[in-house]
Amino acid sequence: MAENKAGRHVVVAMSGGVDSSVAAALLLEQGYRVTGVMLRLWAEAGPAANRCCTPDAVADARRVAGVLGIPFYVRDYKEIFKKTVVDYFTEAYARGLTPNPCPVCNRHIRFGRLLEEALALDADYLATGHYARVRRTESGEYQLLKGIDPAKDQSYVLHRLGQAQLAHALFPLGEYTKLQVRAMAQARGLPVFNRADSQDLCFVGNGDYRQFLSRHAPEAIQPGPILDTAGRVLGEHRGLPYYTVGQRKGLGIAARQPLYVLALEPSRNAIIVGTAEELGRRELTAVDVTYVSGRPPPSPLRVAAKIRYKAREVPATLTPLPGDRAHVRFDEPLRDVTPGQSVVFYQGEVVLGGGIIESADFG
Repeated sequence: MAENKAGRHVVVAMSGGVDSSVAAALLLEQGYRVTGVMLRLWAEAGPAANRCCTPDAVADARRVAGVLGIPFYVRDYKEIFKKTVVDYFTEAYARGLTPNPCPVCNRHIRFGRLLEEALALDADYLATGHYARVRRTESGEYQLLKGIDPAKDQSYVLHRLGQAQLAHALFPLGEYTKLQVRAMAQARGLPVFNRADSQDLCFVGNGDYRQFLSRHAPEAIQPGPILDTAGRVLGEHRGLPYYTVGQRKGLGIAARQPLYVLALEPSRNAIIVGTAEELGRRELTAVDVTYVSGRPPPSPLRVAAKIRYKAREVPATLTPLPGDRAHVRFDEPLRDVTPGQSVVFYQGEVVLGGGIIESADFG
């Protein structure tokens, strides 16, 4: 049965960009009662503003709301964003990890605090401009699906959403390509149709996360030894955050054959390097694993896994472990399995869930 959208109230998380603006326009055209909300997020003092909510971005979002004729509000989320997202980011780097804060933000800020606030204000849904889709099965379970544009699919950063969130989530752009979205914005007279896409790490105002860490987590950037797999000292690194697994350039080591970063060891403040043959990993262990359905599979399951947002999917076997952990064995060795990044599990277009990579092994 088709949903009666007349009078159904949806809050759209607006950023002043083209995606959330078109999302609001489409929902309005579909018969929803739409309210735009923009979040003021934490930013460093001084000129390094949070790029998600600059004064210009607020003005753009307000202009779009005016064109659409919808109410628009700005909410102050600085404190919760700093505690939940920014502190997570700096603390992870201080532990020698390479974090991706976007899934944390989507789970706890947009579809945590903002969704709770929207529902308390009598909204039925929260919508964003993410390129993803939600489907309800015949049994009543909600599924998270990839967006149809493979170049823009953002289901990876939404993998931590569960049934309670997806029941109230709308992603109007999931059925469109980015090119179509820009064309729709222009056709509707939205003044942001040609605005550049936002980048990751919105709170790193100057775009250099290492400079950001030097100001907010200086203990994470300390010189230390570069070691080979036998423990021999080959050189000195500038600080663990300057390196990531699989990196070749910038090591400053003269060797007979190219060397790559194999691992970061915060306990010794050391970087372990080795040859390309030593780089590949077939297995990993993930922690803080969540499943969209709310329950882990009862037995090992064949999946396609992504170990980074822009990584390709790789066939793998997922084995749930006690304590919200999981073991993943890939069909082929991967060169950039990085502790701190998210591993996300798929079956076709359906997102099963994911977790944070804790460790990797050759297998």
